[in-house]
Amino acid sequence: MAHTVQVPIQPAFESLLRLAVDVGDVVSLGAAPRGERRVVAITGGRFEGDGGWRGEVLPGGADWQWLRDDGVLEVDARYVLQDTQGARVQVVSQGLRHGPREVIDALTRGQPIDPSAYYFRTAMRFEATVPALAHLNRVVAFGIGAREARRVLLSVFALR
Repeated sequence: MAHTVQVPIQPAFESLLRLAVDVGDVVSLGAAPRGERRVVAITGGRFEGDGGWRGEVLPGGADWQWLRDDGVLEVDARYVLQDTQGARVQVVSQGLRHGPREVIDALTRGQPIDPSAYYFRTAMRFEATVPALAHLNRVVAFGIGAREARRVLLSVFALR
């Protein structure tokens, strides 16, 4: 007797927000057992969400990176959004960036590169303390990223 696995629903993505995160210099901590450990300060930025939600990225966060021996960059960014009403939301964004060597080298030099030339995706979680933003505590989101010389751009979609 054959059994069919039932999938309860198909995933759907809903636009959530767009981020422009300002970043400092890459600081190398040196060779780790499986690659180079690095940290990049988050120095500010701004965001716009659907429905008019907007505000700034507060300085003080950081992206703890691991440049693996296979050329893949693992990102682990943690920072705070503050909206125009003063409400703060913690963001945890973990993902991968990789691409052809010449593309990654150009990004490293700060050259503008078409984001479709490389892979930059993150899984994101939020922690909000105000009731109006509590819905963020119950969503997993995905960011599609682009890297500029001093900024990371993310289009963020909630997985529904």
